[in-house]
Amino acid sequence: MSSPVARTNSPESSGKSALKSMTGFAEARLEHDGWALRVSLRSVNHRFLDLHLRLPEGLEALEPEIRRVLRDRLRRGHVDVNVRVDAAGAAAVRINRELADTYLREVQALRRQFPSAPEPDLVALMRLPGVVAASGAAAGALGEEELAGLAVQVGACLEQAVERLDQMQRAEGIALATEMRSRLAQIASHAKQVESLAVNLRPAYAARLEARLRELLGDVNLDTARLAQEAAMLAERSDTSEELARLASHVEQFGKLIAIGGELGKKLDFLLQEMQREANTLLSKTSGAESGGLQITDFALEIKSEIEKLREQVQNIE
Repeated sequence: MSSPVARTNSPESSGKSALKSMTGFAEARLEHDGWALRVSLRSVNHRFLDLHLRLPEGLEALEPEIRRVLRDRLRRGHVDVNVRVDAAGAAAVRINRELADTYLREVQALRRQFPSAPEPDLVALMRLPGVVAASGAAAGALGEEELAGLAVQVGACLEQAVERLDQMQRAEGIALATEMRSRLAQIASHAKQVESLAVNLRPAYAARLEARLRELLGDVNLDTARLAQEAAMLAERSDTSEELARLASHVEQFGKLIAIGGELGKKLDFLLQEMQREANTLLSKTSGAESGGLQITDFALEIKSEIEKLREQVQNIE
């Protein structure tokens, strides 16, 4: 049997590029020609696209085409796909008239042999094996033409479910983008505070160095020029301007990416790794000896905390 599952448009052809979450649930129902169809999709985050399908008996041949449709629309995520097909309405009870007629002929033949036997009971006849097929009977009991028609309807139902899942994931993506922008703003604000405090640390480095040398050398006269040179070298080793510049660049690039949308999960995760590296360097370069250094440490820790929260959110982005 062929598998004419309806084809859906890819994100590229549909022109959609908004940020998408990998989390979502969608369901579509359809009744057609005596059958009630239901397709449900449940998606959670995953590094790759991981599809798990449950199909009714007799419709296993549709699996490759269903997988193709989902691969065209989804890029990442663990997706559970459940397809249910039941008889509906008058078709919910199917009577095998040919089998019933065979049973009845055999009963009539027995009555001719045993004239005293009672008239056949139709209710009892309906209870005989195979005469009545209840709701939920396997689709494999249908003929090839009927199965082909049913496959088309499964495809239409799948298309509805995929579109609803896409809408839900995009709505969740908008919420994620809003929250991530808020955290980016916090990181930028903390970085500005660090930059402002770092400007005042140079005199503090010089004062600390002089105090330390006087503690060690006592009343020995200090070479002012040499002291200034050493203080400058210490300040240079503790300079955070490059880290702050790179951090600002990463924050700006992160914001641009979530504005553009598309498949960003791995790109954003890489940027967060770089941002975390800059935050760690800020911590390693700032001394807690002065109040300014302690404040910088506090702000750097806040930056690391916001980056970790961003990482949790990025894990859910397609």
